[in-house]
Amino acid sequence: MKDVTTIGLDLAKQVFQVHGADAEGTQLFNRKLRRADVLRFFEKLPPCLVGMEACGSAHYWAREITNLGHDVRLIPPAYVKPFVKRGKTDAADAEAISEAVTRKTMRFVPVKTTDQQAAAMVLKTRTLLVKQRTQAVNALRAHLAELGIIAAAGMTKVETLIAIVRDETDIRLPLAARFALMTVADQIEALASETDRLERAIVAEAKRDEDMRRLVTIPGVGAITAATIKAQVPDPAGFKSGRHFAAWLGLTPKSHSSGGKDRLGSISKMGNPVIRSLLVIGATSLLKYAKNDPNIRPWLKALIARRPFKVVAVALANKMARTIWALLVRGGIYCKANAAVNA
Repeated sequence: MKDVTTIGLDLAKQVFQVHGADAEGTQLFNRKLRRADVLRFFEKLPPCLVGMEACGSAHYWAREITNLGHDVRLIPPAYVKPFVKRGKTDAADAEAISEAVTRKTMRFVPVKTTDQQAAAMVLKTRTLLVKQRTQAVNALRAHLAELGIIAAAGMTKVETLIAIVRDETDIRLPLAARFALMTVADQIEALASETDRLERAIVAEAKRDEDMRRLVTIPGVGAITAATIKAQVPDPAGFKSGRHFAAWLGLTPKSHSSGGKDRLGSISKMGNPVIRSLLVIGATSLLKYAKNDPNIRPWLKALIARRPFKVVAVALANKMARTIWALLVRGGIYCKANAAVNA
C-alpha cells in the first residue's frame, strides 16, 4: 500500500470499486468497498492522485477525500469510456478511471462547493415545477377539448379554462369531469405559486451577487440565465477563451474533416443543455425585435439578411456565450458601444 500513487474510484450507492496503481501504472489492487469503509480506506493511504467520474455524488466524495490530503480530480464519463478495455464491469471501470486520470491531456471537472450545489438545486427545482405545470396545463386543455371547450395558446389563457372549471353554473361540464378537473386546476395554481416564489428568490440573489449583476447587463441574459451560469460553471477561467466556452456549450458546428477537406455540420449540442437552451431562448427574444431596432449591430443585420432565423439565433447565442466568458474572467460590464468583445 505504500507504493500506491494513483487511485481509480468507481462510485456507486452502496458498493464501490477501487483500483490502485503505482507510479509506473502497475496494478496493485482492484477491490470492492462498502460505503461505510470508503473514507476509512483513504485515511490509511499516503497522499494519492484520485480519479472519479463526474456524477451527482462525485462532488461530495471529492470534497471528503480531498480533506484527507489526496488530490482528487473529476473526469467526464465520456472521456473515461475509451479507456475501458472490454465489457462493462465495476473492476474495468475503476481501472479505466485510474488510467485516464494520469493522462496529461485529460480534461477535468471542477469540484463544486456545497453552496454551488445548493444554488443548482434551486434552479433544478424550478425547472421541475415548470415541467409539472406544463404537464398539468396540457392535461387540462386536452380534457376540456374533449368537451368542445378550448382557449387560445399561452399560459395567460389558462386562467380562462380554470374559471370555467370552477364555475358550477356552466352546464358544459358534467359533475364527474368538474370534480376531477378541479384537482388539476388546484395543482396548476399551486405549481405557479411555488414557481413564482423560487423565481423571486433567484432574482433577489442575482441582485446581491456581483457576477450575476454584471451578466444581466448583456442583452438576452436575465436573472435565471445568470444564476444558472453562476451555479453550473464554477470555474470559467478553466476555459482558454470564450470560443472554448461556447464549444463546451455545444454552440459550435460539428467538424467532419479528413484528407485536408474541412466540413462543418450542425451545432454539436455537446456540454450543458440547460445553459445552451437559455442562451438560444434569449437570442430568439432579441431577434424578434431586431428588425425594428435602428441601433442593430451591422454584423447581426447582415446575418439576418442572408441566413435563416434559427441559424441567426444560434450564432447570436454563441456570441452571447463568448461575451459571458469575457465578463466573468476579465471583469467589467457589457457596453453596447464596445460590444465587440474579443473572446
